[in-house]
Amino acid sequence: MTYKLQLALAALFSGAQLTHAAYNLVKKYEGESFFNDWTYYGSYDNLTNGDIIWVNRSTADVEPKLTYLNSAGNAVIKVDNTTVVPYNEKRNSVRLTSNDKIGLGTLLVFDAVHVPYGCSVWGALWTKAVGDLWPAGGEIDIFEAVNLMSQNQMALHTVAGCSQAEGITQTGTTNVRNCDAEGSNGAGCTVMDPSPNSYGAPFAAAGGGVWVTEFAETGVNIWFFSRNDVPASLATDSVDIASLGTPTAAYPSSSCNPSQYFKEQEIVIDITLCGDWAGVKTVLESTCPALNGTNTCYTTYVLDPKNYDTAYFEMASVKLFATTPSAVSLAPSSTQTSSTGSGGGSGGSGNSAAGLVDRSWSVYVGTIISLVASAAVGTAVLSF
Repeated sequence: MTYKLQLALAALFSGAQLTHAAYNLVKKYEGESFFNDWTYYGSYDNLTNGDIIWVNRSTADVEPKLTYLNSAGNAVIKVDNTTVVPYNEKRNSVRLTSNDKIGLGTLLVFDAVHVPYGCSVWGALWTKAVGDLWPAGGEIDIFEAVNLMSQNQMALHTVAGCSQAEGITQTGTTNVRNCDAEGSNGAGCTVMDPSPNSYGAPFAAAGGGVWVTEFAETGVNIWFFSRNDVPASLATDSVDIASLGTPTAAYPSSSCNPSQYFKEQEIVIDITLCGDWAGVKTVLESTCPALNGTNTCYTTYVLDPKNYDTAYFEMASVKLFATTPSAVSLAPSSTQTSSTGSGGGSGGSGNSAAGLVDRSWSVYVGTIISLVASAAVGTAVLSF
């Protein structure tokens, strides 16, 4: 999206009333370019006290590879399941943070074929505020589950004042309404997905699924669709949320105003082991065998690689949609160019996904210009 095009959109929108504005494709991570626009954490888990090291890219790219494309063209993000870890050392894993940032007016779509599960395993797909000390600026947990729990848990984490409203319409079950990280003992305002296909072996057996998260001034909404239930609209370049039905988790602005409690977010994909949730004895033993004697989550599971054959994400894609391109801050990258030449870098093709996205926005702008120009009287009412 060029700067001139953004200015044109802003000028047009200022004089036109939008109704049911669609979310239009801005960026997609998939195939050969999936890993291009992420930062690898490159340190031990000093955030949730997990017994892992989140490696840098140079380590993840060599055997045993922890990030790679499989034969299906999907991105794999995994825990090392081949190395015997000496006592008092940590197992290697991955944490990715997007270089692109999302603001209000965006739709984030995770399409996964497999998610990490197993005793001691803690995987998550989520967003967090850029540059703020948690929970300032907010956090949105889209997929998060530990050990062998039966379903996915969604949540918001904020400072004091945000909660989930009573009497909302959602398919999930609310466990905690207070989103204040301090007031909820760190849990946030949590909603359990009713679908057994939202996590673990059932998720994989069903062919995976798709999570859709709306981050808007009107609130935060999360939908989960098992593979056979994925709406056709999610395969297009423009999504109307009316086609998605009732959200799995709903957090309306009436009781938690995103403009007040959330800042610009970055996307995170990570897997840790044990730590402050999966490794808590009562939590671990609620779905996994009881620990023997003085053994801990670490000594029972982390040292043996055979415990981690299912501890991986297999991602078909991650997509960013927006009501206006300015809602997404794209990092400078060769994958974002729409050059017709064969320039340097991995994304020089004139038929790149980014180029197609740029051209699709040009089509929308052209449509808007035509509508505005043809309006004989009053303000144009646009719906796209």
